[in-house]
Amino acid sequence: MPAEAMVEIAPATASMALARALSDAAAAVEQALDALLPRPEGPEARLFESMRYSALGGGKRMRAFLVLESARQFGVARQAALRVAAAIEMIHAYSLVHDDLPAMDNDALRRGKPTNHIAFDEATAILAGDALQCHAFTVLSEEETHPDPAVRIELVRAISRAAGPRGMCGGQMLDMLAERAAAPLDEAAIGRLQLLKTGKLIEVSAEAGAILGKAAPSQRHALAAYGRDVGAAFQIADDILDATASAEEAGKATGKDAGAGKATLVGLLGVDRARLQAERLIAQAKAHLDGFGERADLLRALADFTIARRH
Repeated sequence: MPAEAMVEIAPATASMALARALSDAAAAVEQALDALLPRPEGPEARLFESMRYSALGGGKRMRAFLVLESARQFGVARQAALRVAAAIEMIHAYSLVHDDLPAMDNDALRRGKPTNHIAFDEATAILAGDALQCHAFTVLSEEETHPDPAVRIELVRAISRAAGPRGMCGGQMLDMLAERAAAPLDEAAIGRLQLLKTGKLIEVSAEAGAILGKAAPSQRHALAAYGRDVGAAFQIADDILDATASAEEAGKATGKDAGAGKATLVGLLGVDRARLQAERLIAQAKAHLDGFGERADLLRALADFTIARRH
């Protein structure tokens, strides 16, 4: 894609445009999820209700927005992008359901409402998480997602890698081990933990649109690099919120990282130095979009929003 002329946009204008775009994307993805998730009926109704409880009705939908916006760079059909966005949101929802379990973080509040295992029970929550993950890959593999089976296979490969043992699941294991480690993790080890646990799924969300659009390798790599840096900044911002925001602002319990001895850059560097690190990552992320011109302005605005948010 040839670079388009860059136009400076006032921060307030960019923020308003982003807020509208995020709201529109969240509504569209909510509709897609509602249509794709099983209805609570039959003997399995409780499982389906539990799946829908955690996948519908909340969250920033940042990963979904990244899919939609990266797909827009290449003129991908909106319905195809929405299916991929919904699938990634199902995987994200499954990870939160399991992350909140007593065996993991033992949280009682998520997105301002009781966590899944509190609203239902632990066994149902585990099954709901398992089912959300499986159903996501069913959606990705269906012809309605993309007519080219090679594209569908590449989506499944990239997303399963981001969510698997060398991605999100591996990062969760590192997080659990860090809590029991004899010595605190250094900056590089914390960075790797957070890259795997949070960053990989954000990275593949930004990359997914390029996969759908059969983009050139350089464009795919640029969007993946953007997503990787935004993901790292997002995690730092999340840790800053945990250290500084109230539960009402964050929509979940806060102050738990320090109490549990979790390894975070905020704990290692302090809030001010961690915030500077996040700002450097955001500047780097936006530089990866130089070849996309004005069309990527919402992705630039999202990068800025990542470290300015209060929830």
